[in-house]
Amino acid sequence: MVRERPEVALVVDTEQRRARLARRHGLAEPLADVQAAVRALVVLHGTDASGPYVASWARVPGFATSDLDDELYGRRSLVRQLAMRRTLWVTGTDLLPAVVASPGARVAGTERRRLVKELRLDGGFGDAEAWLDRAAAQVVAVLADGRCRTAAELRTEVPEAGGTFTAAPASTWATVIPVMPRILTYLGARGVLVRGENRGGWTASRPTWTLTESWLGGPLPPVDEAAAHTELVARWLRAFGPGTERDVQWWLGSTLTAVRRSLAELAAVPVGLEGTESIGWLLPDDLAPVEPPGRWVALLPGLDPTTMGWAERDWYLGAHARQVVDVIGNAGPTVWVDGRVVGAWAATSGAIELALLEQVDAWARGAIDDEVARLTDWLAGGKVAPSFPSPLFGGRRHADPPAQG
Repeated sequence: MVRERPEVALVVDTEQRRARLARRHGLAEPLADVQAAVRALVVLHGTDASGPYVASWARVPGFATSDLDDELYGRRSLVRQLAMRRTLWVTGTDLLPAVVASPGARVAGTERRRLVKELRLDGGFGDAEAWLDRAAAQVVAVLADGRCRTAAELRTEVPEAGGTFTAAPASTWATVIPVMPRILTYLGARGVLVRGENRGGWTASRPTWTLTESWLGGPLPPVDEAAAHTELVARWLRAFGPGTERDVQWWLGSTLTAVRRSLAELAAVPVGLEGTESIGWLLPDDLAPVEPPGRWVALLPGLDPTTMGWAERDWYLGAHARQVVDVIGNAGPTVWVDGRVVGAWAATSGAIELALLEQVDAWARGAIDDEVARLTDWLAGGKVAPSFPSPLFGGRRHADPPAQG
């Protein structure tokens, strides 16, 4: 049955979408601190160890890596959490219960089913369901003393879960891998564990693990899964709206049915999107236009929440998608001018390399050069190696628009 197209309340033009992005994401107007940056973007992308640090640098004047370290490991007001799209995020502890209850639960269920299936195929674990429950309980028991441990340390202290299994046995892709990291991934997505201190510094990931209750001083309050989903949709609309159902579904790693249910519960308002046939959605108290900002430029890291905020990206990537986004939709470090991506950058050699994809005016070129100088000073010779560099700097190129992985 074809769903009836809703009648739109208004049409949001592309310049208004760019104005919202600029003001709400801390790009045209600086944000006060790291907490403000996380709130503005709902969560920060945490796949790259350096990602949330560079994303904060781009938005918070005077930001130092110790500022984020203090929030993560000192005050513990932020945590790294595997959730939406099986991606690692930096989220506020206020939002953590909802993140765990909805996308986290979805990821945990998938991880459990996948691991149990692989253990059964391996054949060396007996009753795979029972084995996983027993091994997980042993990990939790060891971590009950409150001390953070790496996966390698836990492999030593929990011998039963310290071994390996063969993934995809009897195939050309058969691989022998340790089972402990997969158990930790499952328990982390469930919210039983959180990542504690990172022993790799701000540019490398070497996480430790601990019980959520120990790290945060108490258990997470229970949250209804549907209510958690709707809370996250509301936060996304406030930060990224207007967006399409596909945008929301993709960002959350959710289902179209669940997204539509949440939009209905929020009384979200359908709006037209200039230059497309798509329907966007806004919260009912967010229909007034946003005042256009002054001119601005930004250097954003790979997988920045702004670049990765929508599935349908033509309105800010334009013709440059294939140069800055890989075949599965992961964006490398980008150069922005007034709400559009105009190039890419890299800092893998200790110096900033810049690649502009179009001519920019004299003001924009000067402002970009100033940002390059500012980032160069901040990095002080350090290197940033994104997991997914822009195709311009060695990432995989593709012939079609990004598939938004």
